[in-house]
Formats: sequence, structure tokens, C-alpha cells
Amino acid sequence: MDTSRGASALLFERARVSRKDEFVFVGKLAAAVALCCLGGWLALSGWRPAAAGGVILLAAMYTHLVELQHQCLHHSAFRSAAPHRPVGVLIGIPLLSAYSHYRVQHLQHHKYLGTAQDSEFFGFDPRAPLTWSALLRGAGDPGRLVQVAADVARSCAGTWTYARGQIGERARRHVMGEYRLLGVAVLAAGAAAGLGHGRAVLLLWGLPLLLSIPIHFFLELPEHVLCDTGGSTDVLRNTRTISGSRFSRWFTNGNNFHVEHHAAMVVPVNRLAERHPLARRYAAHSEVSYPAFYRKVLREVRRNGKRRRIVDAAGPSRP
Repeated sequence: MDTSRGASALLFERARVSRKDEFVFVGKLAAAVALCCLGGWLALSGWRPAAAGGVILLAAMYTHLVELQHQCLHHSAFRSAAPHRPVGVLIGIPLLSAYSHYRVQHLQHHKYLGTAQDSEFFGFDPRAPLTWSALLRGAGDPGRLVQVAADVARSCAGTWTYARGQIGERARRHVMGEYRLLGVAVLAAGAAAGLGHGRAVLLLWGLPLLLSIPIHFFLELPEHVLCDTGGSTDVLRNTRTISGSRFSRWFTNGNNFHVEHHAAMVVPVNRLAERHPLARRYAAHSEVSYPAFYRKVLREVRRNGKRRRIVDAAGPSRP
């Protein structure tokens, strides 16, 4: 154990889900559903400014639901393990996020963070240089929906396999069942559009889904980028914590406390704030707010762009 880790042992202590923690999660889930209903009502209101606001609200809530799904896959939302999968499966549908696939790959991310075997479910390599083109590719993530479609097709054919390591047969069946469910949801949306409800499908799911992809990307970006992910397995060096505002803590479902989460991933996220002072003290990468982090990203992008221009201006090196 590192000296810093020994000095901050409280940061790594496990904690069970309490009745209060469960109540907090259910409250967040209820609020998210209510806001989705509000967004849907606004989107279908017929008044363009309200419809635009409704689409944006739905996109934000679909992103927020995946953050709640993230808590479910760590089994830190309910006192019993049983509700996590059904709840996680349902709240992942709007963003086409298959719970069991996300779970196995994300737990692998926790296990192998800082090594060559690390692989996040929503793939963006934090070790790659930050450039405008890299950010645009990550925000657009054009291959994600194509990959989901391929996973749905393979699951329907019964040929889906996990390409990033070992997976049990039961987990594999769960993954295939969930991708088939996503396929049914897409077919249902297509059928509704074919029956004359195309505008509703577009406003309630199509546009919010497309908009939620860049929102989710920029929400996940701070976790490990510009940290020591290529040379350290110490979460105090390869992960970032952000103090954040009340709004950002709610919207990210505590994912701003990412050092704290990686130090003890089964601790309910509503209790991570208790450990934040320790994380700020010992973590190598800590920010006061999300805007402060994004300013750091912009500075890095500009530096990398300047270096690239200098290299291009120098031309090919001579032997």
C-alpha cells in the first residue's frame, strides 16, 4: 500500500447500503422520472421554444439516468442485490445502455485502471493526447450506435460474445436478453413512427438520444483524463475528484467524487461527500468545479495544437 493510501485509510473503507441510502436513491429516481415526464410534455407542447427546452431536458435526464444506472451496477443503490438489475436495465433503455454489458466492462475498468487492460464501456482513451479532433470524435461518438446495433443483431442471433476477457454464461445470457430488449424498444419506436407518430418518436427519443451522447461524454471526461492513467494503478494519482456545486453533484449522481468512488466503489454515492476532504488532501488531481476542469482541458488542447503547428512548420526531419 502506498504511503499516501495508508495515511488516508478512511478513504478506502467499505460501507453497507442503509435504509436512508436506499431512500435517497429512490428519491433521485422518482425525481428523474418526474423530470422526464415534464420534458416529454414540453417536447410535445407544440410551442417551438418549449419543445426545444423539452428535448434538452429529456437529453439531460437520459444522461442522468445512466449515472443512476452506474450506481445500480455497483449494487450500492438498494440494500438487497435483487432490485439492481431490473431497475438498471429499465433506466438504461433511453440511452441504449445494456446494464449487464456495462456492469462487466465497468467492473473490469475498476480492476485494471492504470494498466493496458483498462477499458471503459463508454470508450474514450484518457491516455490519448487531447486535441480538438479527439474531443469532437468523443463527443459525437459515431460508432457507439452502430456498435449497439451490432450487439443487438448478434444477441438476437445468439452469437454475442464478450471481446474483452472472460464472462460467465449466465452473465452472457443476461447481456443478450438486454440487447434483445433494446432491439424491441427500437422496433416499437419504428412501428410507432410508421403508424403516424414519427414526430413524437423524434422529439421524445430520437433527438434527445443524439443530444445525450455529447452531454454524457463531457460528463465522463473529467474522471481520468490528464491523470496518470498510463503509469500508476494508485487511484490517488490516476483519478480526479471535483468538489462541484449542488447541481453538479446531483446531475452526475456523485460521480464528481470519482477518487472517492474508485477508492471504495460499493459505498453509496450520497455518502462520498463525507470522504471528499480526505480526497482533496491526498489526491494528485482535484478541481473545485467542472468549469475549472474544462478550462484546464482547453489549455491542454491549445498547447497540443501549438506543438502540432510547430512540428508541421518544421517539416519532415532530415536523416
